[in-house]
Amino acid sequence: MSEGKIAQALSKLFEKHRIVFWYDNLHELRADYEALELPGIEKIELTNNEFGVKHRILREQPEQKFLLYRDGPQPPDLENWLLDVQLAHDEFRTGQVALWLAELDLGPSFTEVVQSHAAFFEAGKRKEALKKLLKSDDSSGGLRLKMLAVCANAEPRLDVILEALLAELAEERDDRIKLITRCGLDVVLWQQMQRIYGYESNGYDSNPPGLRDFAITLFKSCFAMATEVMATEVSVANKNGKLSAEALVFLKRWKDSRQYESSFETLSEQCADVLGMEQELHRCDARDLLEVDYFELIDLKILSDMVQGITRRTLAAADVAQWVRQRRQGHWYGKYADLYSAVDVAAEFIHTLAGARLEMASLADGVQNYARSWFRLDQLYRKFIYHARKSGQASLLADLNTQVENLYSNSYLLKLNNNWQTFVDAAPLWDAAPIVLQRRFFSHWVQPFLERKAKVCVLISDAFRYEIGDELHSLIRQEDRFEAELAPALSMLPSYTQLGMAALLPNTTLTLVDNDSGLALVDGQSAQGTVNRGKILAAAVPASQAILAKELLQMGRDESRALVRDHDVIYVYHDLIDKTGDTRDTEERVFVAAEETLQDLIRIIKKLTNANANNVLVTADHGFLYQNRVLEESDFMLSEPQGDVRYRDRRFVLGAGLRSSSSFKSFMPAQLGLEGTMEVQIPKSISRLRLKGSGSRFVHGGATLQEVVIPVLRINKKRQSDVSRVEVEIIGAGNKTITSGQVAVVLYQSQAVTDKLQGRSLRAGIYTLAGELVSDRHELKFDLVSDNPRDREMPVRFMLSRKADEANGQQVVLRLEEPLEGTSHCSEYKTLRYTIRRSFTSDFEF
Repeated sequence: MSEGKIAQALSKLFEKHRIVFWYDNLHELRADYEALELPGIEKIELTNNEFGVKHRILREQPEQKFLLYRDGPQPPDLENWLLDVQLAHDEFRTGQVALWLAELDLGPSFTEVVQSHAAFFEAGKRKEALKKLLKSDDSSGGLRLKMLAVCANAEPRLDVILEALLAELAEERDDRIKLITRCGLDVVLWQQMQRIYGYESNGYDSNPPGLRDFAITLFKSCFAMATEVMATEVSVANKNGKLSAEALVFLKRWKDSRQYESSFETLSEQCADVLGMEQELHRCDARDLLEVDYFELIDLKILSDMVQGITRRTLAAADVAQWVRQRRQGHWYGKYADLYSAVDVAAEFIHTLAGARLEMASLADGVQNYARSWFRLDQLYRKFIYHARKSGQASLLADLNTQVENLYSNSYLLKLNNNWQTFVDAAPLWDAAPIVLQRRFFSHWVQPFLERKAKVCVLISDAFRYEIGDELHSLIRQEDRFEAELAPALSMLPSYTQLGMAALLPNTTLTLVDNDSGLALVDGQSAQGTVNRGKILAAAVPASQAILAKELLQMGRDESRALVRDHDVIYVYHDLIDKTGDTRDTEERVFVAAEETLQDLIRIIKKLTNANANNVLVTADHGFLYQNRVLEESDFMLSEPQGDVRYRDRRFVLGAGLRSSSSFKSFMPAQLGLEGTMEVQIPKSISRLRLKGSGSRFVHGGATLQEVVIPVLRINKKRQSDVSRVEVEIIGAGNKTITSGQVAVVLYQSQAVTDKLQGRSLRAGIYTLAGELVSDRHELKFDLVSDNPRDREMPVRFMLSRKADEANGQQVVLRLEEPLEGTSHCSEYKTLRYTIRRSFTSDFEF
């Protein structure tokens, strides 16, 4: 040891002690002692002068600091006249271990720890990292745990250390565990693993304790705890049988950790393969797995069983909804969210169709029934196709997809519109009073605002059919301070863009141009394009503006506010659904376009209201038919329209002298409320005309309910907040005493979720009064829509950790916390106190 280090080590000792003893056991440091100069410190050499020295340092100079040096080892205790003084103060030890102890301000009681793990202290960075963790009340065991933490680059907690080591294992690296072994800390690690988690290897020399063996045992044992399927096999996993309940708490914490999520998933997959989980799960009932999420294969098993159950009609829609709701709390749900959604809406579609009575008494009755309930089948079909395509699981969903397609096309779409066609055929005029006809849109919905001197913005989305409008109605009502009302309107015939856009403008007459253009005129003026529509609008309302949605979205705040300020009526035109569906190469993405349109429209509505527009109307020029399958010959007309056909589309033709046919419904212009001479023929029900170069799945122009029932959404923004969240109660907790290693509670969502009464996300766990978590923790979402109170009960089971042992006989708190949006923090929502009264040591293991 150099002279400088000796002086440095002695100075630290004198910071805490007035008297320091120095025994030069090997008679080799006298020169260093004699050369040593420490300000304020008196040096005395012990040479059979102990009695005099004792009197001097205790009586004569009780405030002075002394360094007492003996050239030789410490005398036996019975011969040591200064033993009592030494015990009351400290001893300076030379050698590497002594230096390390001095550097870390550790007392002589830690000598054995430092000697046993000398390799740890050879690196200055490790010593510095350890020093930051040390506390004055550390025990030898606590010191070793902190040394393990430094080696693992983790917090000094066994579960965190283990997470870090497993993360390294998942990356196929072993730097940290090798360092632990090199520092002689591996024995400490495995002792702690046995004490806390009950883990031991099988005892064979060829299979010592190891991280991979622990991981396999962990997954195997926890699966057995959850299902009892592998209980017999797991009993041979180690000498003492299954792992402790603490291991299950660890696994749940690990899989829910954002930091170590990827390592959990990697090792879960590897262990599933080693354990033969695919074969094991074949023997399991999916109902027994609904709360288990340790393997991705479990989700695949449940999804597969649900698909088969729905296809074979052996699993009720209510059961499917319950299964999906339970799986939403699972680790792998996010990866398969679209697949779960597809399965859920497929079951609901089949169930809803089975109970649908697709009959009507008139055109008006048909529209009203469609707007009341039948539209939901189109909505569910759209959602199924959207999520099924997005999931990428075509093979798994093949049979279910075929069944849904057949039911939608044959049992719903064809049946409904065949019934509807009966009333279309019998109608002398295209009218379904009291349903508002599209050409009266301006006078019925826009003019009243102007009469009250109020501004109004009209948002027209091309092919925005009624069922999509219903979803927008719900979405916009979920926004704070937004209120909305939805009503159906009947589009013009033919239900195509040129005529629909013209009918939404202020008009006295509507005319189809007598040529092959298909254009429509409003009071003799062309309604094609935004510029022409703006002119027609300005003729009726001078302070008006027609604008494209993309232009509005590009405006800055001041520009958009000026737009609203300076105009009484603004027409905003949006085109994504029709543009996507009308193109053969993109028509299969029309339901994706519908989802994107909903988000676009919400952005536009907020843009307008932020610019001080209080009244917004949302509507469409027409709806559409879409079938997500390859159409067959039977889907197309066998006969062709006869006569002077001047304009032709998939779902209608315009011309003169069109011959009557049982396959077509023919209209004279006056029957449709049109001027001019252009006659109209429409294929009956859902049949299509062949048209070279165009798509055939997405069509419009005809008279089906999906094409002609359009939404009119009236939106206004309030000044007061009108959105709140459901309340959650803790029920069934009459016994406030915990006597086992588990706590079962039922959390009850007091109200059903609505647009304005929204769901609540909570984090639940059991804590000591000091705030230490002593159970696993659950992330819960309460967004149930059922009106049945029993459906809104959520059973939750908490597994107590070993730390709960320290709270035996004390109170603990079940705490529900609400995450603060946009932060990693939570606020306390509700609590319930329990008292723990049990002997954990006797029955803590399962």
